[in-house]
Amino acid sequence: MKCRFCETQVTRSFVDLGLQPLSNAYVARESIARMEPFYPLHAYVCDRCLLVQVPELESAERIFSDYAYLSSMSDSWLDHCRRYAHRMIDAMGLSGNSLVVEVASNDGYLLRFFKEKGVPVLGIEPAANVASIAEAAGIPTLARFFGTVLAEELARAGRQADLLVGNNVLAHVPNLNDFVGGLAKVLAPTGVLTMEFPHLGRLLQDKQFDTIYHEHFSYFSFGTVERVFAAHGIELFDVEQLPTHGGSLRVYGRHATHPQREVSKRIGDLRAQEQADGTLSIDAYARFAEDVREVKRKLLAFLIESKREGKTIVAYGAAAKGNTLLNYCGIREDFIDYVVDRSPLKQGKLLPGSHIPIYEPDRIRETRPDYILILPWNLKDELAAQLSFVREWGGRLVVPIPEVSLLA
Repeated sequence: MKCRFCETQVTRSFVDLGLQPLSNAYVARESIARMEPFYPLHAYVCDRCLLVQVPELESAERIFSDYAYLSSMSDSWLDHCRRYAHRMIDAMGLSGNSLVVEVASNDGYLLRFFKEKGVPVLGIEPAANVASIAEAAGIPTLARFFGTVLAEELARAGRQADLLVGNNVLAHVPNLNDFVGGLAKVLAPTGVLTMEFPHLGRLLQDKQFDTIYHEHFSYFSFGTVERVFAAHGIELFDVEQLPTHGGSLRVYGRHATHPQREVSKRIGDLRAQEQADGTLSIDAYARFAEDVREVKRKLLAFLIESKREGKTIVAYGAAAKGNTLLNYCGIREDFIDYVVDRSPLKQGKLLPGSHIPIYEPDRIRETRPDYILILPWNLKDELAAQLSFVREWGGRLVVPIPEVSLLA
């Protein structure tokens, strides 16, 4: 395959997670007898730019046009977005004369905080079913894929963004250069761009292989993402390291031709940090596959021993990352009785591949399992508070990544 950024031929394996279904392709119970497509889930790393990536084996239209993920289902994520919105309104002096545009705006979870403060907003969301939820909540939303074509349309109509936002979308883009080129076109001349995405450095350090799935086409270090944006005329002038999604970066960008904002010391600090911790060394990428195999062995050893002791095990969170984990490890109803999730778009269906049934969270109280495996481990603190009641019968919460651990 060719690198989706620098177009170098990519052959170096990062990790091979076997054949897997699309992680958000939840199965209707009446369709259980139908053939379910599986695709190789094999990530590679580019020797030239160090972009970690998976081949585009299924189109973005097939993956995202009807989507089951709702950002508003996590209370801690909503709080994170609320704080960001209020901070940016104050820092940039956003008002009724400004425009905030979010690409991959999902159900309007973020833009509503700007709208509440009287700031005009526009969402761009390719999943029509999710975009309709945002529209119903009063968030103007275009149900389209974002790229240079749409960006040029918006720019011609005078709808350039004073603040352009993208949260956890950069990884979902198969045509990376077209997407970032579009960001440059829709960003107002003196506008600010912010992008949040999981940090490859944390993926390597904490063995977060379950964040790899077909919907995530690319995985970024700061060094790589800085080169990607620079190639399209956007200079990154600040960066924050965030705890969200197991460790993310929020980068701040501006047009390189309008250097009105000072470059933060944090830019240089993060460059140095990535150099020191090996994120920019191909050796770290070579070790990752064996780290992943060891995580699998330890999780299976825990599940096997627990079942031999007669323990009951369920899972919380029908998350995409959980589907990668379960399918790679070969975990089905022989280990996990069921999974619960707050999203009504997932309840009543089956997990892709493993076909573990999905129920409402109240089922945990009804069945009183011994162990609850937290699949969205990045939300473990939030979920530990929500599930504190399992202590009533001695239930324990289990986190699989980076090591199998029991929460107090």
